[in-house]
Amino acid sequence: MAAPIPFDNSYARLPAMFHRPSPPVPVAAPRLALLNRSLARELGIDPDWLESPEGVQVLAGNTVPQGAEPVAMAYAGHQFGNFVPLLGDGRATLLGEVASPALGRRDIHLKGCGRTPFSGQGDGRAPLGPMLREFIVSEGMAGLGIPTTRSLSVVATGEPVYRQTTQPGGLLARVAASHVRVGTFQYAALFEDPAVLKALADHVIARHDPAAAEAPNPYLALFEGVVARQAVLVARWLLVGFVHGVMNTDNTSIAGETIDYGPCAFIDAYDPAAVFSSIDRHGRYAYANQPTIAAWNLARLAEALLPLLGPDQDAAIAAAQEKLSGFGPVFNAAYLGGMRRKLGLLAEQDGDLDLVRDLLARMAANKADFTATFRRLCGAAEDEGADLSVRALFQDPAAFDGWAANWRQRLAREPAAAADRAAAMRLANPAVIPRNHRVEEAIAAAVGNDDFGPAERLVAALAAPYEDRPEFAAYAEPPEPGQGVYRTFCGI
Repeated sequence: MAAPIPFDNSYARLPAMFHRPSPPVPVAAPRLALLNRSLARELGIDPDWLESPEGVQVLAGNTVPQGAEPVAMAYAGHQFGNFVPLLGDGRATLLGEVASPALGRRDIHLKGCGRTPFSGQGDGRAPLGPMLREFIVSEGMAGLGIPTTRSLSVVATGEPVYRQTTQPGGLLARVAASHVRVGTFQYAALFEDPAVLKALADHVIARHDPAAAEAPNPYLALFEGVVARQAVLVARWLLVGFVHGVMNTDNTSIAGETIDYGPCAFIDAYDPAAVFSSIDRHGRYAYANQPTIAAWNLARLAEALLPLLGPDQDAAIAAAQEKLSGFGPVFNAAYLGGMRRKLGLLAEQDGDLDLVRDLLARMAANKADFTATFRRLCGAAEDEGADLSVRALFQDPAAFDGWAANWRQRLAREPAAAADRAAAMRLANPAVIPRNHRVEEAIAAAVGNDDFGPAERLVAALAAPYEDRPEFAAYAEPPEPGQGVYRTFCGI
């Protein structure tokens, strides 16, 4: 079938151990639930065609378009610290890659498309709810300007999926700069063949770090680039209160994108120990632990890359450790720089980090809403009368007063006018995020009532999160008592 999707497939040209042929398994009665028309246009794909019966058949995996080479990707990974030598795409297939004039090369990946060679005892399918969740949250992250995989569509399959209960099936079309993970390199290292590892590393350099090819040691330069991307990414997660939930090495993207939205969530009341995953019983992937875990995952990448870093192992280890040590400074600069912007501190001064820590400690002790506190500070930065709205978020309003006095002393040393400062803060503090209760409401309406309107409205609200839009004002409000959602699930 001739479809207007200009596929090219560089990953499928890697050695055979990195992938297995895996055409999608057709579904019974596909129906388009959500379509990201703007993303389709950026990819150079006609959204009207995607909405046609012909396009829906492609998005459902019932038809493999011309030029696509569906493969399931092989990778290993540390899952909650335990190494699994072979994981791979157990319910997904990489259709191929699109060379977009607007976005560059992007993978198109179908998730929930049936059994693959890596499925084990699984059925390869996905419930509709988690696929909607990934669409909503990933598009929310894109609206926030944080590197992320994107969601092109969700298709309701018309088939049941059997988990703890019977649920309607769903299928997600995911778009990514690539799906190569730290776990992909761990898998390559298991072959103990430098040529295999080099093939993967050269592929990644060509796709993500072409400048590294000119470096004295291209593979060390590749590692340095991955370290920097992950450090900035995790800092940006913390700045918006995001908890990934399963920061396994197979969920750590070499491209520096947020990937695999399973048991993820955004903090409502600030809590550095916040955990949303139902299976993270010991808080390994809690909000405040994410920088440490990211660095740990990168150390596993360094171990996999060692054979390419030089013939002398001790020297290779030392070089990798030196590059890995750069994680902390890059993370700290991105995090503190972001917090300064959130607080209206445009110049760097000593004591700023203490001011940030003091605010966060008071927020945690008083269960203040993370997103609303910072957004309301934008108004307080130009009008002390707006302090009332911030104080209302603290169980003990006086706790805010003590911090605000120090904040205003610091603001007095800033050169910017109050109105300009507040405007800049509104570009750093979103009004709207994918709040857990809103996401769950949208999923419940779709799964329970076949009503996708709430999901569509939520996605629309998330498209411009830094703007105050009256029609979406309700989405900016913290949850009412009893609305908090504290556990999410992988949705396998």
